[in-house]
Formats: sequence, C-alpha cells, structure tokens
Amino acid sequence: MEKLTQKDVNKLSSTRGIKAILSREPFNLERALRYVDYERKLKKLQLELIKLQTWGIEKNERIIVIFEGRDAAGKGGAIRRITERINPRFMRIVALPKPTEDEKTQWYFQRYVEQFPKAGEIVFFDRSWYNRAVVEPVNGFCTQEEYKVFMNQVNDFERMILESGIRLVKIYMSITKKEQAKRFKDIKNNPLKQWKMTPVDERAQELWDDYTEYKKAMFSKTNTKVSPWRVIRANRKTTARVNAIQHILNSIPYDKNTEV
Repeated sequence: MEKLTQKDVNKLSSTRGIKAILSREPFNLERALRYVDYERKLKKLQLELIKLQTWGIEKNERIIVIFEGRDAAGKGGAIRRITERINPRFMRIVALPKPTEDEKTQWYFQRYVEQFPKAGEIVFFDRSWYNRAVVEPVNGFCTQEEYKVFMNQVNDFERMILESGIRLVKIYMSITKKEQAKRFKDIKNNPLKQWKMTPVDERAQELWDDYTEYKKAMFSKTNTKVSPWRVIRANRKTTARVNAIQHILNSIPYDKNTEV
C-alpha cells in the first residue's frame, strides 16, 4: 500500500485500529484501515436509524424492509447491523420457515400479511413473498401455475400495501458465483456457521443459471415505479451493509432533526 499518512497512523493506533489489525492473519494494514472507516460510518448510520425509528414511533408509521438475494449474499448480516442499535420493542425480524400443511391451503400471501407491522413498528423480512419468484420455482417447491399466479398478483399486492399507508423498501443483495462458492466453503469449514448450510444452499451453485433466469424475470415484472428494487453489490460485506442502511435512510422521509 501507499505510505501511511499521520491520519492513517492515528486510525490504526486506536482501539478499533489495533483490533482490526490483529483480527485476521496475515496482517493487512489497508484492510484494517477500511474496517476502521467502516466502523465509523456504521456508527453514524446507526444513529440515523435510531432517529428514523423514533420518528416512526412518534408518527405511527408502519415500515416493511425486505431483503432478497442469493444464498450467502449477506442478508442476515446486513439485517443484524441495521437492527443491533434500534429499540427491539418496535421492530421485528421475520424469517419464515417452509409453510405448514395448513398454510399451503391458504392464499400464498396470507402468512406474510400476518407478519405486517403495527403502528410505530418496522418489520425486516429475511426473504419474503419473493420466495415464490425465484427460490420455489428453481427448486421445484411450487408448480409453474402457482408461479404464474404469484407473478400476476404480486404488483397488485404491493400496490395495496402502499395504498394502505405502509412504507415498503425492497433490497436485493447481489454476489458473484465465485464469491458465493467462497462463502459456502467458509461456512462449511466453520463449526459455528455450519448450521447455515441447507439442502437448498448445497444446490445453489449447480442451479446458478436457473436462479439468474428467474431473478431477471422478477426484476422485469416487479421493479415498478411505485415499488422499485434497489440492487446492492455485496461481494464486500462491509460496503454492502453501509449501502443497505443508506438506502433505507434515503427511502423513508424521516425527520433528521428528531431528538434521540
């Protein structure tokens, strides 16, 4: 890397800087500097998220933020950084398991509607109704007819959400095939993360092109003017988390002068 400036030295001499240097081998000062800058940005953005939530509570706002993306794209990690400083009594993280036998007989969107926010609440969906747009048809978890019905209904469903006064933010975390393979390898080699691997994950690389085909169809149909997608490149997790938070802050017209 280029010669360190005094500002760089000060960053690396801080508690955060020393931790960043020692956290991974081999030592990499450039990476450590990036991490210190990330931590500082994250802290500032988390303060803004507290302002957003406080504003939402005061105004009885209802907010939904959905995270979609390929397996191992960093959805859960981004949600954790977004929610770790805000008031847990006024937010929920929803990651629904596969539907029960009873739920399979219901209108597809019904179990998601049951998780919608009450006044003053933010709900984060770690995967959402968009399972039926990509994951389910790729893996044979729904019929082509069920997929077509979903695609015909989803825009009207979201229009009703918005017309009811709920704010909806849609984020898609995008990674490359090579990066996904690397992350799967890391997960398999880490005893603390091995639980994350599912049979669906195991087939993700093999079905990469099928996922791509359905993803393109999803964007073509559902990236609308009233309910747009924001695609966030997520090969570098720290940058993706910052960009995801910034997009949420930009999407919700909260009062930046809110006292916290």
